[in-house]
Amino acid sequence: MLPTYQATFSVPMHCDDCIEDISVALSKLPGIQETDFSLPKQLLTTTSTAAPSAIISTIQGTGRTAIVRGSGKANSAAVCILETPPPPTPPSVPEASPIRGLARLIELSDRITLLDTTLTGLPKGAYNASIRQSGDISNAPGSMGGVFTGLEGDKTGNLGKLEVDETGRGSLVGEVDWRVWEMVGRGVVVEKLGDEREEGGDGLVVGVVARSAGVWENEKVVCGCSGKTVWEEREEMVGKGML
Repeated sequence: MLPTYQATFSVPMHCDDCIEDISVALSKLPGIQETDFSLPKQLLTTTSTAAPSAIISTIQGTGRTAIVRGSGKANSAAVCILETPPPPTPPSVPEASPIRGLARLIELSDRITLLDTTLTGLPKGAYNASIRQSGDISNAPGSMGGVFTGLEGDKTGNLGKLEVDETGRGSLVGEVDWRVWEMVGRGVVVEKLGDEREEGGDGLVVGVVARSAGVWENEKVVCGCSGKTVWEEREEMVGKGML
């Protein structure tokens, strides 16, 4: 059985009925053990083994949205935004690279890290995800090196296979035998398998693993860089394909 972890989510809630709706929905999700709501702070805290994407999807099923604010203990969580790789020669007017997905990593113990990957906007097919030696995406995937095999060569950086359906969506949830600190700063590549690869970068997304907030380490409401609220940022990311 997986160790449990805590996660906090911002959820728009107006009354006790909102809490009841979400509670009932989450009670049906495998892995949920405890939920704690703060109506004044619009926060939900979960104790579970369920993937964050599954929790968010369940909350969205009640007609509300949710944003992960923190997960796991301090220095035990990471995130990787997956997007189309930049061209070798940038255009004079940079084009916004559409965000295609997100990988979350939550260290549950010194031997188990939860991998939660969601993708959207990709051609239908079978894909493979892997951790690479380098986070240099300037000429991805070539500039990212081979699949990382661990500091002592005793682990594989192959994260697993995922299937993208006809709607362009796919997910990969599982466990990897990695510590989060081993992956921070390294690149992630998701690419079509074997003969399904296409020329021109179609079916390829890349990203760099970065540390993310642990539970209760992020209570901001407005981003200091953009001046946007977390809900405005969330709406913008959803519009670009973020699940």
